[in-house]
Amino acid sequence: MKKIKWVVYLLTVLPLASMAQTPSTTSETAEVTPSSGGVFGGSKNFRTFSIGINGGVLIPSVATGGSNDFSKWQVNYGYGAYLKWQLLHFLALRGDFVAGKLKADNSRELGNGQAPNSPYASFETSLKWSGSLNAVFNLATINWLHKQSAATLYVSVGGGLAGYNPKVTTPGGVTTEYKPSGVIKEFFVPVGAGLKFKLSEGVNLDLGYTMHYLDGDNLDGYNKAPSKDKYAYGYAGLEFSLGSRSKPQLQWHNAPAVMYDQLEASRNQLKLELDAEKENNAKLAASVAKLQADSDGDGVSDLFDKCPNTPAGDKVDGSGCPLPKPDTVKPEVKVIITEDDRRLVREAIANLEFATGKADIKPSSFASLDRVADLIKRKNLSLKLAGHTDNVGKDASNMILSKNRAESVKAYLVGKGVNPSRIEATGYGETQPIATNKTAAGRQQNRRVEFTIY
Repeated sequence: MKKIKWVVYLLTVLPLASMAQTPSTTSETAEVTPSSGGVFGGSKNFRTFSIGINGGVLIPSVATGGSNDFSKWQVNYGYGAYLKWQLLHFLALRGDFVAGKLKADNSRELGNGQAPNSPYASFETSLKWSGSLNAVFNLATINWLHKQSAATLYVSVGGGLAGYNPKVTTPGGVTTEYKPSGVIKEFFVPVGAGLKFKLSEGVNLDLGYTMHYLDGDNLDGYNKAPSKDKYAYGYAGLEFSLGSRSKPQLQWHNAPAVMYDQLEASRNQLKLELDAEKENNAKLAASVAKLQADSDGDGVSDLFDKCPNTPAGDKVDGSGCPLPKPDTVKPEVKVIITEDDRRLVREAIANLEFATGKADIKPSSFASLDRVADLIKRKNLSLKLAGHTDNVGKDASNMILSKNRAESVKAYLVGKGVNPSRIEATGYGETQPIATNKTAAGRQQNRRVEFTIY
C-alpha cells in the first residue's frame, strides 16, 4: 500500500511542478506554435527526450487469450516509469520499468462445469522488477485536419527481463515459496498500445495497455507446460518532456502545418516587397511625366523652361528663352582658344562640386565658374556641358540627375551674364564612364560635368 501511495503522490505533485516550469502565454513569453521547429531543421529544433511515471493494474492474463493455470485472475496494483528518446515523428525508443503484484485462484469452475484439477488453490507473485527496451510507433504523426494535434495512438514492441518471486497456496491453506532460494529471472516480449493526450507543451497524459509474454511457465508458481505464462499491465500516467521550453515536442510536430505557415509567411513577405516596388515605380513614373511636360511645345521641359508660353515657331535656347532673330545676330568673330583658356576650364571642372544626390552647386565652386563665365563673355565663346553619373541607383534617376546638374551649371553661367544661346546642356547618366564603377575612386571620377569650349 505504501508503494501505491507514492505513485498517487507523484501523479499529483509532478503536474503542478511542471506547470510552474512551463512558460505562460503572456506578452513577455511567446506561445509555442507548430512552426517553431521548422520542417527540415533536424531534431535539434525539438525536444526529443522525456520521462514518464504511471500507475495501474496488473493481471495474470492478456487480451489475446490463451490458457491460464488458474481459473480466476484478480486485479492488483502495478506501477512503472520510463525514459523515452524520440528518434523520428513516428518512432521512439523507450526503456520501461514495471513492478507490482499478480494474483489468481481456482474459485471459478471450468467451462465444462467442473472444478479445476490443480494441486494449488491460489498464487501470489511479487513482480519485483521488470525492464524492457521498446520501439514505440505513433500511428497519427501527420494531421491534415488541424495544425496542432491533441491526441495520438501508438503501439509498442520490444524485449526485456523480469524478476519475480511467486508463492502458491494449497487447498489446505499451506503457502510455500516457488523458489525459496531467490528471485526468478525470465526473458519476456512486451506488446502494447496506448493513447496519448497533449496537456501542455511539456506534459502529456499517457493511457496504455501492455501484454507481457514470458519465456517460461513459472510466473504463477505452477509449471504446467507446454503453455507459457503471461500478464498484462493497464496504466495511466504522465509524461514530462525534457529540454528547452522554447522548443516543441517532436512527437507532436505536424510537418504539413509548419510548411503551410512558412509558405504563408513567404507569400506575405513577397506581397510587401511587390507593393513597395509598385509604389517606387509610381513615383518614378510621376517624375518622368513631370520631366517630359512641355506646355508651350518649344522642346524644353517645363521643369527647366525659364521662358514659358514661348510663341510657336520661335527658336529657343536650353533654358526655353527665344533666340535673337537672324537680322539682329552679329557676325561671329573667330577667336583663338589658348592653353590658358583650357587650363581655366579644367580648373572649373576640377573644382565643381554638387550637394550629394542633388543638382545644387556648392559655393566652393562659384569662383572658378565665375572665371569661366568671364572667359565666354570676353571671347564670345560657346560651351557644351555634358553631365555624367556613376552606376549607383536606377538608370532613369541617374539620367535625370545628370541633366539637372548640367542645366544647373548653365543657369549659373547665364546668371553671370553669359548668352544662353552660347551654352548647350546635355545629360548622359551612367552611359559614358571614364573609370570603373567597382571602386569608390572610379565612381568619384564618373560623377562629373564636362566643359567643352569652342
